[in-house]
Amino acid sequence: MKIGIIGAGQLGRMLALAGYPLGLRFVFVDQSAEAPGGQVGTIITGAFDDTAALAALADSVDVVTFDVENVPESAVREIAKRRPFLPPVEALAVAQDRLSEKTIFTSLGIPTPRFAPVSSREELDQAIATIGLPAVLKTRRLGYDGRGQAFLRTSADVAPAWERFGSYPLILEQLIDFDREVSLIGVRRPSGETCCYPLAENVHVDGILSHTRAPLAAPALQDTAERYVMRLMQHLDYAGVLTVEFFAEGDRLLANEMAPRVHNSGHWTIEGTVCSQFENHVRAILDLPLGETRAVGHAGMVNFLGELPALAQVLATPGAHFHSYGKTPRPLRKLGHCTVVRQDPAARDAGLDKLLALAGRTPAA
Repeated sequence: MKIGIIGAGQLGRMLALAGYPLGLRFVFVDQSAEAPGGQVGTIITGAFDDTAALAALADSVDVVTFDVENVPESAVREIAKRRPFLPPVEALAVAQDRLSEKTIFTSLGIPTPRFAPVSSREELDQAIATIGLPAVLKTRRLGYDGRGQAFLRTSADVAPAWERFGSYPLILEQLIDFDREVSLIGVRRPSGETCCYPLAENVHVDGILSHTRAPLAAPALQDTAERYVMRLMQHLDYAGVLTVEFFAEGDRLLANEMAPRVHNSGHWTIEGTVCSQFENHVRAILDLPLGETRAVGHAGMVNFLGELPALAQVLATPGAHFHSYGKTPRPLRKLGHCTVVRQDPAARDAGLDKLLALAGRTPAA
């Protein structure tokens, strides 16, 4: 069996690494022949809307998936006519537009921060009058890792934000004073089997995920998050991994965004659970029995951005598992990650603090 992946970034690379022990092979489409997926599979070079490259991918594989959301919906609909395309195109389309995303959350009874579409300065003023400040003004499409958004804390922030983003379709969202950010990863196969991973607690710096701790010992939040994610997967007739990021306020969860793919906040599952999100995504899109999502210890994951620390220093951390993506360094680029897994939370946190120090960031504790 061959799996086609649109996008050959580190997520695609880790999907292939998880699939190789199962006897699977992988083909990618990416505009860069040097992308990480090329280390473990064949890359067909081309943009994500290159119909010839996508057709060549469809002709050479049994099923197609993706590791990025900025894949044009119109292009993949043609692939979906020729090969199984999972997760479904409809889920990809929803996740590409923050307004569609928030709208589907609301329609399914999943709480979310208050929001309003913005297409003019007048609509922005009306939205601010309704939602209030502080708020976040975001582009509806293509924003990730903190890109495409501006914080409106006072009225003085409005004009500069409009000047910066006013030419794009926008959404204004209520700024939540949350206790913590958490994410839940669910998995569903076409025949209907579903499972969820333990909740993870995430810390972002300048909009980019810095580190994750899991599992989060919060049974009430776990139950609520699982209900919401299951609701989404059933509604979308989903297959594959689906990640939803939430703001937690006490025992209340507000859905922030969804990702119809394997996710950075789930890297800890490679060593921290019985079956990783990457292997379960592959199993799901092939309609194979899903693997156990149970945590095997207490895990902490740190992203390495811009430069990698010395390998010897990382590996000197007890319980450390280092992953380098083979990417050329540049500021804030995700070059690798490290997960530390220990049998008690205190030892995990000590290892996490050491890794954060090696990454040049403030300890988590």
